[in-house]
Amino acid sequence: MPLLRLTTGTFGQLRTFATSPALGKRVKTFAVYRWNPDEPDKKPYTQNFEVDLDDCAPMVLDALLKIKNEMDPTLTFRRSCREGVCGSCAMNIDGVNTLACISHIDQNLSKPSKIYPLPHMYVVKDLVPDLSNFYRQYQSIEPWLQREKEAVKGLCEIVQNIGGIAPLDYKPRVD
Repeated sequence: MPLLRLTTGTFGQLRTFATSPALGKRVKTFAVYRWNPDEPDKKPYTQNFEVDLDDCAPMVLDALLKIKNEMDPTLTFRRSCREGVCGSCAMNIDGVNTLACISHIDQNLSKPSKIYPLPHMYVVKDLVPDLSNFYRQYQSIEPWLQREKEAVKGLCEIVQNIGGIAPLDYKPRVD
């Protein structure tokens, strides 16, 4: 969609010229899943937000923060590290389950970016999934280091040595 600019011609007539999109604002539409449990009669829906990409950092999480801070403070999502480590901002972005903090905004301005909560999980509100089942499963497998003998907490520092680290190092299996 070309942008139009009005100018005054040689004899005072108004003329319109199509301008390059690079000269105008680069506006991206984000179609964001919305659902509020406090409004039980209202079904889930997607809400469109227009974000100027020239005034926004490059990641999807940055766009969501801009929407929350400047357009709609009721938008709800999780975030924490902003470095792709913690997984708090996991969501479905343009059909791919990924982290919003490491997902670049699609630069195709003609196609809206669709943002949904993770599939197959109950939704608490908007983009926030219920992690209760995840934490139950996590606890059941106990994916943390466990000592052979229980030390009394706070009595001494337990130092990790190289021999203790070696079994934890990743060794790819070759078949």
